Amino acid sequence: MFKKILVANRGEIAMRIIRACRELGIRTVAVYAECDATAIYVKKADSSHLIGPGPVQGYLDMQGLVDLAKRTGADGIHPGYGFLSENAEFARLCEASGITFIGPSPQAIHLMGNKVQAREIAKKAGVPIVPGTDRSVSNPTDALSFAAYAGYPLMVKASMGGGGRGLHVVRNDRELITQMEAARREALASFGSGEVFLERYIERPHHIEFQILADKHGNIIHLGERDCSIQRRHQKLIEVAPSLVLDKTLRARMGEAAIAVAKAVNYDNAGTVEFLLDQDRNFYFIEMNTRIQVEHTITEQITAIDLVRSQIEVAAGQPLEFCQEDVTLQGHAIQCRINAEDPRNNFRPCTGLVTAYYSPGGIGVRIDGMAYKDYTIPPYYDALLAKLVVRGRTWEETVSRAHRSLEEFVLRGVKTTIPFMMRIMEEPDFQAGRFDTSYLETHPDLFNYPDYSEPEDLVVAISAAIVAYEGL
Repeated sequence: MFKKILVANRGEIAMRIIRACRELGIRTVAVYAECDATAIYVKKADSSHLIGPGPVQGYLDMQGLVDLAKRTGADGIHPGYGFLSENAEFARLCEASGITFIGPSPQAIHLMGNKVQAREIAKKAGVPIVPGTDRSVSNPTDALSFAAYAGYPLMVKASMGGGGRGLHVVRNDRELITQMEAARREALASFGSGEVFLERYIERPHHIEFQILADKHGNIIHLGERDCSIQRRHQKLIEVAPSLVLDKTLRARMGEAAIAVAKAVNYDNAGTVEFLLDQDRNFYFIEMNTRIQVEHTITEQITAIDLVRSQIEVAAGQPLEFCQEDVTLQGHAIQCRINAEDPRNNFRPCTGLVTAYYSPGGIGVRIDGMAYKDYTIPPYYDALLAKLVVRGRTWEETVSRAHRSLEEFVLRGVKTTIPFMMRIMEEPDFQAGRFDTSYLETHPDLFNYPDYSEPEDLVVAISAAIVAYEGL
């Protein structure tokens, strides 16, 4: 087992990794930019080190992180998600430096890192893929030729990266040309590659992803699925597990397909195979994420399997402690992403000082977060502040528990998604499990909600209630 692990990330995922290491008796090294100096994870690690000249550069400095690991005696590096987590070059550098990269092999990262290449691998493994171009598309003539053959609507997709960046739906020739260029610019800025390809756009699908876990001894299993259909601009907001639309037979078929994709690249460690499920219950492979996911929490809640701990054990060469027959899905779980964003203003990111913070608790409630009273939210990173995860025996109990927990959650000083999430928990279609990727578009009334994120808002509301009561 590792003696010391350098956590090459920040925020809530850094804290999550530190907790897993603590339980395993492994010492931790945290890294931070100046704007993260007061972050919780910096205080909780066994040692912490300032990196880089700016807010982002240090987290992307491959050689600097490896050198720091050597200086501090770390024999492993956990990349979390984002930053260098799916960078094959970084994994190779760790390997060449005698430090274990806690994730899949550089070869697996490389093979699945390009979505066009990954589609071909899945196809050869006998897994259905969304009809699309066989290679990246670089000029309008080729794009228009494919559109004439396949028909609209189409999806323009960045070949590299993820997180909803570089994805654009197009419904005619004019949109195809303009959005191809927009996707290319966005992909180049976000992932360092402007390659894009085209896929048929499936209307109103469910976005279903299967959690994979594999060791270095040839054992590979899936831990069931997560439904990530509630999204805005292809970025996830709420995830649930298990999916409410899969039966036992379809779950088994999709799980076998996910394992087939992983086997095709000799995968080890944790990973996620993502599918689209259309309205006729046909499923299609879209990509594989070769890292821990933000939403790994809900899989942990319904399987009682610690995914981050398993990542570390597998990277240390240990075999999986369980087989496919040992995996049982118990109850339901929901994750709400508590972002510093204003949903009523096109989800505009919000920064500033957290003036009040109180997290919910009680049975079946879990918080993975980074915020606290007097914490200053920096403007340089993803808007995620905390993940509220709840579990219940039934779907109805889980939704009710999520609503109660959101009611308890106090985070003031900036706009957040908390009141928006509460509104979703109250909405009849969500309560009945009737949702797909078009949910937010088809339910515009969700954006009409009271927002008491600021103390003065609450004072005004209470005062109005008192006046109304005394006037009765």
